[in-house]
Amino acid sequence: MTQLDIVEREEEGRFLLLLSGPVNSYTYTDLQEKLGKALALSPLVVVDLEKVTNLSSAGIGVLMAALDDAEAEGKRLVLLRPSEIVRLALDSTGFAERFPVAENLREL
Repeated sequence: MTQLDIVEREEEGRFLLLLSGPVNSYTYTDLQEKLGKALALSPLVVVDLEKVTNLSSAGIGVLMAALDDAEAEGKRLVLLRPSEIVRLALDSTGFAERFPVAENLREL
């Protein structure tokens, strides 16, 4: 089991979560907790997925739930720089089109 590292930053009216490592059944609760906190604090939450090495169905479920929560509250959740592994996981489940994606912070 490898650890998921999550760095949190608030900047310019948005809450940024920088993820590094796997998002799976061992690590998803950390992401779930941080996303909940971020959505409570900011109208725009950006999840940087450039260094994510694995995205399991548990991780996708957490991202989907956070997206649904954000939309219900009139907030935005954006995926930033998803790694190839993340893109493949989202594409294979058919959820890729549900998520707003940005390749850099200037796009926001």
